[in-house]
Amino acid sequence: MELDFYYDIVCPYAYLASTRIEALAARTGATLRWRPVLLGGLFRAVGATQNPGAQMNPAKARLNLADMQRFAALYGVPLTMPDAHPRRSVEAMRLLTACPEAHRPALTHALYRAYWVDGHDIADRAVLGQLAAPFGLDIGVIDDPDVKAALHTATDAAAARGLFGVPAMGVGDRFFWGQDRLHFVEAALTGRAPAYAVPSPAAEGARVTFFHDFSSPFSYLASTQIDARLRATGATVLWRPMLLGALFREIGTPDVPMLAMNEARRRYIARDLADWAALWGVPFRFPDTFPLRTVVALRVALAVPEVTHAVYRAAWAENRDIGNPDVLASVLDAAGFGPSLVARAATDEALKTALRVNTDAARVAGACGAPTFLVERPERAPEVFWGQDRFELVQEALCR
Repeated sequence: MELDFYYDIVCPYAYLASTRIEALAARTGATLRWRPVLLGGLFRAVGATQNPGAQMNPAKARLNLADMQRFAALYGVPLTMPDAHPRRSVEAMRLLTACPEAHRPALTHALYRAYWVDGHDIADRAVLGQLAAPFGLDIGVIDDPDVKAALHTATDAAAARGLFGVPAMGVGDRFFWGQDRLHFVEAALTGRAPAYAVPSPAAEGARVTFFHDFSSPFSYLASTQIDARLRATGATVLWRPMLLGALFREIGTPDVPMLAMNEARRRYIARDLADWAALWGVPFRFPDTFPLRTVVALRVALAVPEVTHAVYRAAWAENRDIGNPDVLASVLDAAGFGPSLVARAATDEALKTALRVNTDAARVAGACGAPTFLVERPERAPEVFWGQDRFELVQEALCR
């Protein structure tokens, strides 16, 4: 089977993926095809800004940068953020387009090292010339109209396939976006679900605070895995409901980020959520009433934490409108709790205050969305992780 690897040297996530993609292809027997494209061209095709990092709120930008370094450490590869990032990479991508396919992997690695390890300016023709010489490439090839056209054609073809960013890995009629989705790529190539290692014991006194909101499908998926992925380490896990919309307003994020995404990315996120649900064997569907109103449900969870799983199931597996007081009361009644909790949650000042306190605590910790995991260990600085796809990093932080 063929495995297409779409990339641009300017992307740090594509760099991280490039250090692992060949081993994956070897394990699965796939034919790996290196597909240089222009990341800026993909952004233009979907109407995205040319420098998404510049548009991020500070909390998200800090976590993105931290995750780059965490994954680099986990994979054992060097990564240094250049002072002038993002640097122009179009000439480097033309060079890769002109490079014979047999030499393209080696030249790709050389360019990635120049940018992400040595800090060289790959827009400098002298730098490119030195990198191209071992492969018998004349630097003048980057001015060839046919090479320019070929790169634009490749980028347009990637956009037509639905790509909106890199790294992207194409398998058959599917593609997977992000260096943290290689396990799905391997599963698509082999037909076997990826296996996870049994969590190691957490350091003594380790604690994870799980900030979550019923409005988030990612929080729902994370909630189904807490026991297997975190409690199994022996760490203490503290669930703290927070009001995600209030957090977003505090840090300058759209109230419903998914609705602010371009259409290509929204379609991909929907498939990605289904992939995670299938991987973990849990039911999942988008509720008809999305985005959900969850403030009363969150206060109920503060009053009676034992109801949390039932509320998540109702919203994200059973398509029930938990923002409707009558529906929420029915969910509570079926779970063995009195429906009177709904009326109490709507008016109880102590519960209102507790939800505000939790939301503020998430903001102070550095949260930019849900779920957020705050890992605390004795004699170590707290660490924050965002996303249901960060269990591997959370476990590593607990057991390091």
